[in-house]
Amino acid sequence: MTLSILGRCPETGMLGGAVTSSSICVASRCLFTRSGVGAALTQNVTDPELGQRMLDLLEKGANETGTSGANDAVSQVVAETAYIEWRQLVLLDSAGNSAIHTGGKALGIHASARGNQCAAAANLLANEQVPQAMVTNFENSSGHLAQRLISALEAGIEAGGEAGDVRSAGVQVVHEVSWPIVDLRVDWDENPISRLQTIWKEYQPQLDAYVTRALNPESAPSYGVPGDL
Repeated sequence: MTLSILGRCPETGMLGGAVTSSSICVASRCLFTRSGVGAALTQNVTDPELGQRMLDLLEKGANETGTSGANDAVSQVVAETAYIEWRQLVLLDSAGNSAIHTGGKALGIHASARGNQCAAAANLLANEQVPQAMVTNFENSSGHLAQRLISALEAGIEAGGEAGDVRSAGVQVVHEVSWPIVDLRVDWDENPISRLQTIWKEYQPQLDAYVTRALNPESAPSYGVPGDL
């Protein structure tokens, strides 16, 4: 029911992910990010708790050893979690290393692919080439990480996408501050990725100003809205 990708920008260190599905509210259940730590996806028959669990283990390992460890974190979740055969997990650490688990009861045609500072996975696919198409698009793209991730979703759809129509999509990016600097979602729309692309284009010019408002309101620009001086 889901196709997704995680990626890291080597120039800025930004981490993020994008996801789309025939199910409603996919980003709220499947996509998790943590600044300076990593990005995680938990999908197929989804257990949202596993997204935070992978990031917790990743952060703990980095604090204890000083190194990233996507493989170790995913391996521990797989070893400790009930019903793991139903889950598809993807984890990307702060250095861009990735790990993937696809359980034996993943739905329909399912596949995954790992690339340079990115990883993609999907289930209930039209064909097995979809994740690789997403990775290839990401590796060959440039610009803001959020745009690259959305473009990778579009490439996945162009490569065949899900067996059915997608209805929800989301993108999330973290960088330097503790909250996501990008967290955009579309739920229950006939063209969710196109709608997500439109929202991103509206949000991108305002992104830095919203971070400034949080860190130093005295330096924040006015938007000229009613009541805003």
